Amino acid sequence: MKKNLLTVLFLLLSVGITLAQTREKAQTQDAETKEAINALKTVDAELNVVFSKILTQYKSDTEFIKNVKEAQELWLKFRAAEVKAKFPDRTPGTYASGHTICVNDYLTELTVSRIVTLKIWLNGTYEGDICSGSVKIN
Repeated sequence: MKKNLLTVLFLLLSVGITLAQTREKAQTQDAETKEAINALKTVDAELNVVFSKILTQYKSDTEFIKNVKEAQELWLKFRAAEVKAKFPDRTPGTYASGHTICVNDYLTELTVSRIVTLKIWLNGTYEGDICSGSVKIN
């Protein structure tokens, strides 16, 4: 459990550092906006790769596949709802000109966290993990 928590913290920290470094390099708000959008596209693509690998590795476990697909659909709805909770619909200009950057950064953060969660099924767990559930043992 500690290893997984450390992995999550490391990935979130590295994404935060990368986003901050990108902001330092960007000269205009338009460039920052494009960077935020591209960062989200990158992690969304990784999310899809990780999810596809899970479906392939666990294809013989039909009950798990059904459940993980449902969980992913619900997570996507959760992610959208989280963003709406943080940035409710307001009159234009309420969130200032950086709104698109902030929304994409938050979506990126949530997506990186989901990737870490899903990678547990790819990386497996240790022999004797009594709470492994559907996660394969290494």
